[in-house]
Amino acid sequence: MSDLTLFLDLLSQPCRSVYIFAKANNIPFNYYEVLLFKGGQMSDDFGKVNPLRKVPALKDGDFTMGESTAMLQYLAQKYKTPDHWYPADLQKRARVDEYLAWQHTNTRPHAARVFWIKGMTPYLLGHEATPEKLNPALCEFNATMTTLQDTFLQNKQFLAGEEISIADLVAIVEIMQPSAVGVDVFEDKPKLSAWKQRVVEAIGADLFNEAHATILKVKEMQNQPVPPELKERLKARLELFTR
Repeated sequence: MSDLTLFLDLLSQPCRSVYIFAKANNIPFNYYEVLLFKGGQMSDDFGKVNPLRKVPALKDGDFTMGESTAMLQYLAQKYKTPDHWYPADLQKRARVDEYLAWQHTNTRPHAARVFWIKGMTPYLLGHEATPEKLNPALCEFNATMTTLQDTFLQNKQFLAGEEISIADLVAIVEIMQPSAVGVDVFEDKPKLSAWKQRVVEAIGADLFNEAHATILKVKEMQNQPVPPELKERLKARLELFTR
């Protein structure tokens, strides 16, 4: 049995990046499911692994950590994955790190805001999001996608070069979040659309689809009851996105 355990909920985009990376690189791990919508992150056992109570989390023997991008870097180096994922060359690696630093305040929050406003408003409040709430989020997200295409991707095959890296993996899982609630992310962005197809092919369509199966059924899941305490926490988070 592997000493490595990954604590995941594949509804979470950072969890999907870690899951896909480990699977694509045949890294042996134990899968521990933490169901966010059932409050699994609040359990005492999980709190011992990640006191911040966020997924993904990693336990490697006695070593524990959170933060998905740091986990990807850790796994790439510990398991000596193919160099293109996180290059040894300083400048090539810097390009990967550059995107990972940028996405924390761009791709990730802007995609998440669209997902929450468009997808979670009906679930938590019982009505569709108003244009006054949704349209500014869509404009912000579309501007981010234009920057992703024109500044990071440009005419390259992938975001940091001619081979896939963890930068592409981190990007695609975030972009799939708005896609799951019906946003046409790639409309009028042919370069970005072609990039997505290359990412899927590099990962493998079966693995990509497996990792995204849950989030692509998120509307079906919204018929399931959610504990009242968790629902109030989710409403509070939705309020943050709609301010």
